Amino acid sequence: MKQILLVVCALTWGSHSAFAQQKTPPKTKSTTKSASTTAAKPAAVSATTLAAGKAVYVQNCLTCHLADGGGVDRMNPPLNQTTWVLGDKARLVKVVLNGMEGEDIDGESYANIMPAFDALTDKQIADLLTYVRNSFGNKATAISAAEVKAIRATNKK
Repeated sequence: MKQILLVVCALTWGSHSAFAQQKTPPKTKSTTKSASTTAAKPAAVSATTLAAGKAVYVQNCLTCHLADGGGVDRMNPPLNQTTWVLGDKARLVKVVLNGMEGEDIDGESYANIMPAFDALTDKQIADLLTYVRNSFGNKATAISAAEVKAIRATNKK
């Protein structure tokens, strides 16, 4: 059943993504949720990085966070326009490395436990988080493999 859901979500995501690319008007201004989310206008992210990040997302994250990044109410948090995604890069990298349990996301509680994805390479994590930070209505600076490597080196679970 899980495989069927994954295939349906992937197909839905693929068609949604293609539609969004065709129908999205050019961006003229970068808006941020708050001054603490992104201080400067994010640099353009390469299509290669976004495609690689999307592949990691589809394989590891889509089942819980869904094709639109909206999550599941009270179970899995959304990835769109949250301070966790748009805010501190180190905190976000540590979520992927360590998993997460019992944390409120922008004042909301979620019941499911996120497992650690520390087996992903630094580049995979960087691509994944750059993709998430620049999808689902988000616009934030990229995360580099070097940043992930540094955070992983000092990470304490």
